[in-house]
Amino acid sequence: MWGNSGRDGAQVIRARLARASDPVLAAGAVNAVAARVAAEAGFEALWMSGLELSASLGLPDSNVLTCRDLSDAVACVRRASALPIVVDIDNGGGTIDGVRRYAEELVHAGATALCLEDSHYPKGNSFRTDRSQHLADESVVLDQIRHIREVGSPDLLVIARTEALIAGESVEVATARAEAYAKAGADAVLMHSRDRTGSQALQIASQWSWATPLVCIPTSFPQISWKELGTAGFSMVIYANQLARASLAAMRAAATEFMDHGAFESTPQQRLSTVEDLIRLADPIATATV
Repeated sequence: MWGNSGRDGAQVIRARLARASDPVLAAGAVNAVAARVAAEAGFEALWMSGLELSASLGLPDSNVLTCRDLSDAVACVRRASALPIVVDIDNGGGTIDGVRRYAEELVHAGATALCLEDSHYPKGNSFRTDRSQHLADESVVLDQIRHIREVGSPDLLVIARTEALIAGESVEVATARAEAYAKAGADAVLMHSRDRTGSQALQIASQWSWATPLVCIPTSFPQISWKELGTAGFSMVIYANQLARASLAAMRAAATEFMDHGAFESTPQQRLSTVEDLIRLADPIATATV
């Protein structure tokens, strides 16, 4: 496996979360190739994105993924990399029984951490504009966090994510929810924001007074570097879908060039990995030539 082989992922993440000025950098990876690319580049953790996995299976990101879908993907990535895996479990199916099953099966598959959000079942993707996000009752989420603690491994990390800002609530409401989740036992909290300036995220960090670490997903504000986010107070920065989006753009460009010219010979070779590289990603000890 590629990554922090021989080290316990949860212990590594716990230690790093305590160093806010040097945040853990996580990359979205729902397959072995992406996991190995992220490890080669120097990312320290992997994010099992619900959106990315849903897209890869041709499904909408609206609570359609099953626990089996997630556990199969986690097991695949775990075979390829020893990096810690943070799994996006959405709202855990909106129930106690659902979240208990997620905790049991995903830990068995190799998950290091679970990220539970407080969206009402069925959820909508945070960036959709054709439907509104609604919040679950806070008491339900608190119970879910406690039950993850009961059935998960003692080393399992719990990241509690509030969609309050996505649902149109204030920073104060989002912060109050995050504080409640931290009090219930979350190891870290994430107040998701789609404010394109990034000022909302920076405000959150400046006002956060709890010892519980903060996590950031800066999809909407890519202009703010991870170093700036670390300095602001975030202990983990998750680049949730950038590798998938880069891959999608590259595939479209290559396919279009082929259809325009009738041969892949016209595609700039720097845009195409070699067959040898692909074989090596599948089997690191293999050698090949084309």
